[in-house]
Amino acid sequence: MKYLITLFALLLLSACGTTRHDAPAKTTVYTAPSYDEARMGNLAIYAMSLYDTPYQYGGKSRVNGFDCSGFVQFVFQNSLGLQLPRTSAEMSRVGMPLDARQLKPGDLVFFNTTRSPNSHVGIFIGENRFVHSPKTGKAIMIASLNDKYWNARYNGARRITLNQRLAINN
Repeated sequence: MKYLITLFALLLLSACGTTRHDAPAKTTVYTAPSYDEARMGNLAIYAMSLYDTPYQYGGKSRVNGFDCSGFVQFVFQNSLGLQLPRTSAEMSRVGMPLDARQLKPGDLVFFNTTRSPNSHVGIFIGENRFVHSPKTGKAIMIASLNDKYWNARYNGARRITLNQRLAINN
């Protein structure tokens, strides 16, 4: 009886290890998206051209002002024709994640400013600086990632590329 139980167990375990050959295995190939230095540089310049536009909660226009994500969305739409999601949290799920050492002009930088991850977003412009729409009573400005406040709240970065489909990755 003990011999039959052992034999049954071995047959059962060996069945779990078999592979079905009637369905081909799926392979995902990832190709790193290209970075268009000229166009992203122009995007950074365009973002800086909005300097001093006032902050407006929920704002998404040059006339009425911008909140942080409205500003980023406006810049990408008007300089590249790309429609980004509306909120900074949604934006933090599109594009390619980056290490801080990989940042180039036009990349998105994210911060935790309200005890919530990715609650603030700006556009990296080079030399460890970014442009953003900070808060009520302020206007679009340039800040440094080296600044103690921003450095302590830095959450990460993303690169949006021109040949990328902008679907939110959950």
